[in-house]
Amino acid sequence: MLGLAWEYRWGCVQLLCLQALLLVTALVGLQFSGIGIDVLGFHLGGRNDLPLLPGGIPIPDTTPSFQVLLLAAATLVIAMLRAWLNYAYAIVSGKLVHEQIVVDLRARVYDKLQRLSFRFFDEHASGSLINRVTGDVHAVRSFVDTVLIQLVILVLSIGCYLVYMIRIDLGLTLACLATTPVMWLITAFFSRHIRPQYDRHRDLVDRLILVLTENLNGVHVVKGFGREPEEITKFNQANDTVRDQQQSVFLRVSIFTPVIQLLSQLNLVILLIYGGHLVVNDRISLGTGLVVFAGSLQQLSSQVSNLAGIANTIQQSLSGARRVFEILDTPIEVCSRPDPVRMSRLRGEIVFQDVNFSYLPDKPVLQHIGLTIPAGKRVAILGGTGSGKSTLLSLIARFYDPNSGKVTIDGVDVRDMHLDDLRRNIGIVFQESFLFSNTIAANIAFGHRSEEHTSELQSRGLISYAVFCL
Repeated sequence: MLGLAWEYRWGCVQLLCLQALLLVTALVGLQFSGIGIDVLGFHLGGRNDLPLLPGGIPIPDTTPSFQVLLLAAATLVIAMLRAWLNYAYAIVSGKLVHEQIVVDLRARVYDKLQRLSFRFFDEHASGSLINRVTGDVHAVRSFVDTVLIQLVILVLSIGCYLVYMIRIDLGLTLACLATTPVMWLITAFFSRHIRPQYDRHRDLVDRLILVLTENLNGVHVVKGFGREPEEITKFNQANDTVRDQQQSVFLRVSIFTPVIQLLSQLNLVILLIYGGHLVVNDRISLGTGLVVFAGSLQQLSSQVSNLAGIANTIQQSLSGARRVFEILDTPIEVCSRPDPVRMSRLRGEIVFQDVNFSYLPDKPVLQHIGLTIPAGKRVAILGGTGSGKSTLLSLIARFYDPNSGKVTIDGVDVRDMHLDDLRRNIGIVFQESFLFSNTIAANIAFGHRSEEHTSELQSRGLISYAVFCL
């Protein structure tokens, strides 16, 4: 996932720069607020000298009202600048995450699925694959914007606020951060125990989608045998299992998040007690001291509280990433060789030479098959269910490769041919027909890339003949 984020590094850099500017404006805004309080304290007799503006600039020697008005105007300008920066951040984040990462990653997964061999689809249910292309891709993208960027922002913010607070008073800073180690320990414990729960949740959702897709594909069978009540019960049971397991996850998260927030708020209690003592003893000022420190601590506590959300999201991201990258990292078992034999037109002489094949180890389906089919001959393969008839046809089209031996067409090993050339020379009528959501003409001409071929079929009246056959 770090490698994926690196591919979109310039968008991530833009977000980090905007967040850095937001952090600077937040600190400057706090500073102006504290200066305003100290100016009021000076004119009310609670302070002996006027505070300085950021950068050591003295406040203009004018009326108290104008000084306060000047500081209020500066605070307003900073607030407007922060509003614009937040808007820019939302725009850049939306484009990066939803227009680039999600779209690109979903396209990559779909492209890889098109090129994987049948063996991969034999081992994975269609419902699970659908869920990976849709839901799990969003879990991966959340690593970039919700985990990686927010984690960098968290470290940057904590560092800046800590330096700012230490400059005011080191002892007060250490006292207010006494609960931080406890937060990290609780977060580590939570992350270790929540990850398996998210893995389990995704497996249950896969099972739910599988029940749904099977019933949609087999709706004729369900209605034909009057099994609607049983299938509804089956779906409800899968749905309830997902709900119950999700409630277990929500229970853990609902305990973890308030505990982290409570610990961060305890820092404010320490601030009021110890910080108030420092103000009373004139060790720090009220405005640029206690008030600014309180604002900085509040911002710091908010960032630390975000740790709960980041820890929760990173576990979801890791769970989804495992399933997405399982597809992207799966080697393509059946593919064209680097220097394939190009065959524009095949005569059709098929030879099986001592072919052995098995779907699972130590469970052979075909053993020592030797078969020659001359070009132009019609051959029927007869046998009981599971005897290997469909497997023979799959080896010709190279849906699978034999474990040993070879299959040749016109004297050329099918593994040496370019895969597109091989399959475009083979016409296949599967045992179970499948139609795409398109016109009948497009379905008949599916194996031909040119649109002119579809138009030719229509003009010759072959489309209406196909409708009659269907």
